[in-house]
Amino acid sequence: MLHSFYAKLSALFLLLIVGLGVIIATLGVRAAQQYADEVEQKLNRTLAEELVPRFEPLLEDRVEYEAIEAEIEDMTGINRRIEIYLLDDDGGLKASFGVPEASMKRSAVAMEPIRQFMSGEELPILGDDPRDPDGHKPFSVAHIDAMGQRDCYLYIILGSEQYASTARMLGDSYIVQTALRGLALVLFTTAGLGLFFFRRLTQRLRAMQNVVSRFERGDFKQRMTVRSSDEIGRLAECFNQMADTLVDTMKDLRDADRMRRELVANVSHDLRSPLSSIQGYLETVSIKDGDLDPAERRRYVETALRNAQRLNSLVGSLFELSKLETKQIQPEPEAFPLAELVQDVVLQYRPRAEAEDVDLQAELPDRRVRTHADIGLMERVLTNLIDNAIHYTPAGGTVRVGMSVTETGDEDGGAPPDGAPPDGATPDRIRLFVRDTGPGIPEDDVPHVFERFYRVDKSRDRDRGGAGLGLAIAHTIVDLHGETLQVKSDVGRGTTFWFDLPVVDG
Repeated sequence: MLHSFYAKLSALFLLLIVGLGVIIATLGVRAAQQYADEVEQKLNRTLAEELVPRFEPLLEDRVEYEAIEAEIEDMTGINRRIEIYLLDDDGGLKASFGVPEASMKRSAVAMEPIRQFMSGEELPILGDDPRDPDGHKPFSVAHIDAMGQRDCYLYIILGSEQYASTARMLGDSYIVQTALRGLALVLFTTAGLGLFFFRRLTQRLRAMQNVVSRFERGDFKQRMTVRSSDEIGRLAECFNQMADTLVDTMKDLRDADRMRRELVANVSHDLRSPLSSIQGYLETVSIKDGDLDPAERRRYVETALRNAQRLNSLVGSLFELSKLETKQIQPEPEAFPLAELVQDVVLQYRPRAEAEDVDLQAELPDRRVRTHADIGLMERVLTNLIDNAIHYTPAGGTVRVGMSVTETGDEDGGAPPDGAPPDGATPDRIRLFVRDTGPGIPEDDVPHVFERFYRVDKSRDRDRGGAGLGLAIAHTIVDLHGETLQVKSDVGRGTTFWFDLPVVDG
């Protein structure tokens, strides 16, 4: 408990309260004493001047102590707590009245306070007390002629008994005692309220500590309740945001770990199959070299070469996808006519499509438009999409590669529109699509089609179905251009992939 934040905060607060109380009390007593000095000195400012006419006749030839003592006792209306001294012009003590000789501690007093008093400076002005080597008290002073010597001073210490000690003044002063009691009550009340509110404040911190502790122990659903917009409320919001980010990051890490395991399994399988085939055919050629006829040897070598080419293509695709995902490859956009690129890629794939009895056609708009993108990477996207469409389109099916120009606000995120926009529309986006009449993609598989090594038809031969990297590469390239490759599929009717690019002038 003593090590808790509440205990430390309370101890610091109480220390400050006590310190503040001591400072206020000290300043208050000092102010009261100064006020008393000021009142005493103002009330008796002319006392010395009033006593001079009575004392001068008793100091003409010598100091008549008995007469002066009697004069002091006979005077009425004069402060009886006074000490009277006769000083020379340098402040030296020539005589004292009503003061025991043995109690004298000074033989002279400082003249500077006397000069300030006689020049009329603001009161209070404290002068040296002959009976206290370190004491200073209010006084009254006036010039007096004594024993034929001019410029002597009648020096009167005021209230000597009252100011004997500060402790006695506090004990005798009802006002000071009442003020100190009031101050103590105020400080006590403030301390009590402060401790109460500190406890209420630290309750929120303890609640936050409990949430953090449970979160630390693995309860990742724990969140803090935000009840204010102050610093503690903002801290709770920041923790909630951090917890959400951490949970999302952990999920991403789990997904990444799962994908890593799948990647290792898929890569090992895809690499092992062609490697095993290459090894088997080469071992056969090596063992039966003398027994193989040229045609059979050629068939074995061609099969091994085909598997080596497939292996090289797989490694190249993996390397390309890795560089794209780590952004080692960055698009170098330039303006070019997209229709010409589409036409060139379609012409490249038409012989293969004809060989597989697939009708491959380009549907291009009459309007000549240019886009701004990396032409090499866009060619890679088109080849991957067309290659994928031909792979999954059965004999007698069709593959359409087309473009349409849309207006801002027409993009609805659904299937690509057929045809161009109405006449007079301002073209500012190109939508490029590849549509096939293949078997389609089941709804559960659609969210995964852009993952590496993912194939919808798990039973399809890998030589026919590919390694499952083409769509992942296409999706990453489109993403690097700030666009999104999208897909829509109807099982039994076909699949459409599409993405948009900006239109540029010229």
